[in-house]
Amino acid sequence: MRAKQATALFLMCCAVLLLTGCGYSTSELYPTQYTSVAVPNFENHSDQRGVEFTLREALIKEIEQRTPYKAVSGTGLAQTQLIGTVTRVERKLVSRDATAGLPQEIEVTVTADVAWRDLRTGQTLRGYRGLSSSGQFVPNRTIGEFADDGLRLAVQRLAQDIVSRMREGGW
Repeated sequence: MRAKQATALFLMCCAVLLLTGCGYSTSELYPTQYTSVAVPNFENHSDQRGVEFTLREALIKEIEQRTPYKAVSGTGLAQTQLIGTVTRVERKLVSRDATAGLPQEIEVTVTADVAWRDLRTGQTLRGYRGLSSSGQFVPNRTIGEFADDGLRLAVQRLAQDIVSRMREGGW
């Protein structure tokens, strides 16, 4: 009889541990006092037209998917605001085709200055100058990649990095 009681007690303890968890979480920790973020178009000081619109769309998507915040269109509806300036878009030749000498791989790097502000107090919550991310593309008709593919990848990575830095202790 003791063996059955010990087994039952062991199973009950296992069930309690499974239901309560161990306290470890893989979720990212964002400041909980905010619920919304306004994301206007960034200023664009680069020679790449339209990159500010692509970055805004990527940021809204990342905020909605990875944070507890709601991305809103106007500052009147938001508690915080994510603002910035795209300062540079650079393209760099990574490799050439050995036989024809044509570009084989090109890297696109997007650099921005970013600030996340509390609209109620005017305080800058996070700020970073010169934050950059890169994306590559192969300018080859058979593969079908274009310069926009590299730019889109760089902007997506930059948006992911910016949103990751919105976490507690992220900047």
